[in-house]
Amino acid sequence: MGIQLKVPSLGESVTQATVGAWLKGEGDPVQADEPIVEVESEKATVALPAPASGVLRRQLKRTGDTVAVGEIIGELEEGAAAQAGAASPLGSGPQPGGVVPAAKGGNGAQRAAAAKPASPPTSIPTATSTAPPTSTPTSNLRRMPPSARRLMAEHGISADQLGAGAVGQIRKDDVVRALQAPPAGPAEARAPAGPIGPRERLVAMTPLRRTVARRLVEAQQTAAILTTFNEVDMSRVLALREKHGEAFLAKHGVKLGFMSFFVKASVEALRAFPAVNAEVRGTDVVYKDHYDIGVAVGGGKGLVVPVIRDADALSFAEIEKTVGALAKKARENRITMDDLAGGTFTISNGGIYGSLLSTPILNPPQSGILGLHKIEKRAVVGEGDRVEVRPMMYLALSYDHRIVDGREAVSFLVKVKEAIEDPERVLLEV
Repeated sequence: MGIQLKVPSLGESVTQATVGAWLKGEGDPVQADEPIVEVESEKATVALPAPASGVLRRQLKRTGDTVAVGEIIGELEEGAAAQAGAASPLGSGPQPGGVVPAAKGGNGAQRAAAAKPASPPTSIPTATSTAPPTSTPTSNLRRMPPSARRLMAEHGISADQLGAGAVGQIRKDDVVRALQAPPAGPAEARAPAGPIGPRERLVAMTPLRRTVARRLVEAQQTAAILTTFNEVDMSRVLALREKHGEAFLAKHGVKLGFMSFFVKASVEALRAFPAVNAEVRGTDVVYKDHYDIGVAVGGGKGLVVPVIRDADALSFAEIEKTVGALAKKARENRITMDDLAGGTFTISNGGIYGSLLSTPILNPPQSGILGLHKIEKRAVVGEGDRVEVRPMMYLALSYDHRIVDGREAVSFLVKVKEAIEDPERVLLEV
């Protein structure tokens, strides 16, 4: 029984996506709910799972193809044995009638092309080429690793097109170099504004990167962004983590990090200054009495901001577990639209990368973002005018000056500073 694989809904206002990597090739057996192919939208990368166990019969779209939500991109035969009707293994020799098997992962057009005599290629296709690959000599298929074979299938490259590399063993590096070579064709149709030299590469932006770029520019153009700074003494938080860290890990199965302290401190500051948790909607201001805190994390495809729902109702352990789970999903490109939607305020920790000071950009339509930075020991003047060495961190709050006044922004950051330097305030909500 055939099952159509369709592009799922990827969130409100998202109508198109790009086919990412096929995780299964034609003829491969799959289990129910096992990821088959990645679909990249402008907001996230989603792995499309198998609706039932069976065999992937056809890949109707290739990596890099633009598809619409609801469009059919593949076909699954439910309950079929892995070997039933599947293509012969790569490198198993000519088939009856003189047909040479196409590269694993090719679609029906690619298999048809494999049955024809290969013609000498004139250029190396790029990742966006739609031309089907020519036949790949069986002897070469036997002498290439699976990673190179799959990359060739994804981008429609035959062994002949790799030139001298096809004489000996073909490696993944050979395929990568071919894809990075300057594309052939009319310069005015393929080349960018500037020349592409021998030490330059032309790589298309991913849908996620294009969206990040567009939203950052929109934020700069539509909001009146201003940033205020302060510094916080991390001594008390570090002492708490040192004193209770092992017991916390033993009881909750997760480490006590810094993020839970700053999430809790931010919630208290947002309660005190609700304009920072609001958004501009036309000529109105929408005040929000819920606290869904976005946490910026670096994923496999770029920066994403998954959201901690109802952070005000969560314990320290629940916040740490949620942050850890969302960060893991981001690294594995499993973030969904539900994970990203609806944040009211964002926290970005550039300190994990070594940033000492920065001015974070708003995440529209939010009106505030808190930037955390590297903890460094510095000489500060303590009680009795004594100079002491303390672990200090710079904090930065970028805010939309259209609805947040400077007094509110500065007071918000002071509230966060007080909660971190005196953590009991968080527990007592004062």
